[in-house]
Amino acid sequence: MALVDDYDVVLTGVAHLFDQYRDRIVVAEIDANTELHDAVDIVLYDSFAQAEADGDEIAVLVRHPAARRVVVYTWNFHPDLIESARRQGASGYLSKTLPARDLVAALEQVHAGQEVISEPPKQNRVASGLNWPGRGEGLTDRESEILALITQGRSNADVAALTFLSPNTVKSYIRSIYRKIGVTSRTQAVLWGVGNGFTPDHRRIDHWRGGP
Repeated sequence: MALVDDYDVVLTGVAHLFDQYRDRIVVAEIDANTELHDAVDIVLYDSFAQAEADGDEIAVLVRHPAARRVVVYTWNFHPDLIESARRQGASGYLSKTLPARDLVAALEQVHAGQEVISEPPKQNRVASGLNWPGRGEGLTDRESEILALITQGRSNADVAALTFLSPNTVKSYIRSIYRKIGVTSRTQAVLWGVGNGFTPDHRRIDHWRGGP
């Protein structure tokens, strides 16, 4: 299996979920900055801070000759996103609230040829071992994703559209983020983000699209 994301700290956290299941899951690649080299049975695509509403990353992964099946791993269970992932060819849509044992079982089902869609999470529980930028400062997973989007230069309207949140909800999250990281402006938040692991590297997907 390969793990795909633009943030090394996210990939490391996901990889640790499988530490006790190495007899069932082999994580072959977790580097965010290189193209997939070895053929793998499953690519687990972590959607952290991705342009969820309009991206074609899933389809790009599905078309890649080294990726046998693609599974989306996410907090966001908006019906439109699930349908988009299925339409692009994803074999699974799995919740980050799944305990490691259930995540492993779901991936085994996908490996066996089944399509697996998790039940929408009832509450925001964190899977054991999972990590994301800003967790040490008290940022929740959703706050971290929103700060990552802000660091990428997204406006509040962009963030609302990409995360399927209302503009007022986005503003509330941003106020909470500012308080937790000790800043008072968007510029300060972006600078803090750049200095604390919120700068993504998109070279993997760009390369698969035929870019440099």
